Amino acid sequence: MPSQSQATNFAPHDAQLSAVAKWLSEARPTADPAVTQRARLLVLDTLGCALAGMRHDEVAAYAARLASGSDVTCPGFPDGLTPSHFGQAMTIAACWDEACEGLALAHGRPGLHAVPAAVALALDTGASLADTLDALVVGYEIGGRLGAAWRIRSSMHVDGTWGTLGAAAAAAALLHHRAQDQILAAIDAAACMIPASLYAPARQGATTRNLYAAQAVSRGIETALALAAGVTAPRQTIGEAAALVFDPAQAVALAPPGDWLVMQGYFKPFAAVRHVHYGAQAARDWRDQFGNDTASITAIRLQTYPEAITYCGNRAPRSAIQAQFSLTYGLAHTLARGDLGPEAYDAAALNDPEICRLEALVVVEETDEFPTGRGVHLSVTAGSGETRVAVDRVDGDPDQPMLPDAVVAKFHKFAEPRLGVDAAMALAARIMEAPLNQPLATVLNGA
Repeated sequence: MPSQSQATNFAPHDAQLSAVAKWLSEARPTADPAVTQRARLLVLDTLGCALAGMRHDEVAAYAARLASGSDVTCPGFPDGLTPSHFGQAMTIAACWDEACEGLALAHGRPGLHAVPAAVALALDTGASLADTLDALVVGYEIGGRLGAAWRIRSSMHVDGTWGTLGAAAAAAALLHHRAQDQILAAIDAAACMIPASLYAPARQGATTRNLYAAQAVSRGIETALALAAGVTAPRQTIGEAAALVFDPAQAVALAPPGDWLVMQGYFKPFAAVRHVHYGAQAARDWRDQFGNDTASITAIRLQTYPEAITYCGNRAPRSAIQAQFSLTYGLAHTLARGDLGPEAYDAAALNDPEICRLEALVVVEETDEFPTGRGVHLSVTAGSGETRVAVDRVDGDPDQPMLPDAVVAKFHKFAEPRLGVDAAMALAARIMEAPLNQPLATVLNGA
């Protein structure tokens, strides 16, 4: 049991969450055109990442094992998935290449948990695009606030923790048209089952990490379905649950109602942990300035902020997930190939002699010289001497959001190998332009 002092740090969150749920039940997200567009982009980007993830043998095999004869269908996924299983499949696929969205304030990915939960149940129930977008925003706002207020303990990974509550909120909002009492009941019930996810798989290269969010989505969906069937939830469990899983010394108040966190989230231009993006952008800038011939490079120095080194210090990665959490690999791959997409984690890339040579050259040093708090200084020594570039912002940062056209272009890049050019183009157009009253199943699958 948590001590009284630990529980006290989280005690105000029950009342604060109730106020947020009341706001979300009354202020329909899709009444705001900007929120509507952002929610459409969240569906597009998460689905694009999932379609790219489905190309991996492990993901496809897992999704196939979940198929059970249900009517939930979506382009690029096997038929016969129940809502819970579709949510699992979409989520594990979406995070497999580490290219999906995030919210810096929450140090995590509320959309990864909220979007599949809402989409899965909308496909099953025949809900409209508007109801789907409204529900996923509810889940995003709940998950994002909890992620910002709660910090994981040492040796934990954030996926699947507070995201379980965001998924449950999205699922309940979809089933009950954003009713405050139903959202709160789902959150309280899900709070009884918050997992303490470990960082160990990411460090060791085990892809179990990708199950964290998938299981959270499934748990959120199943929780909402159980409550809809009459299973009861306890009241005001948030403080007690948080004290068991999260660090009470770092607890802060929840963001108040009225501020759309979904508008503060970011989309990723690169397939990697966010900390890796600054080095990848520096590598791309270096190529733009000094050319793409890396054979003459003899030394590389990367200076970056402490948190990046803590979470992404993997050297000589031998698996995809190790590489996704590797500053040195992300830098080396982008120097050699000019990009850092899902293809960076294929066996051919991980064993590419030039990428491996460059990765071994990188010396990483800690610095806190960046005005934004994040960034890199990259120094490269080649035949012509030492050259330098610096990056302190990338697409997706608060003051440099990824433009909608860029998110759509990313979707095409990720989805076309699985769906084909014409089908991907038509799907993107429907997601971004379909009337809000159209059923989501029609939006995704066509007329």
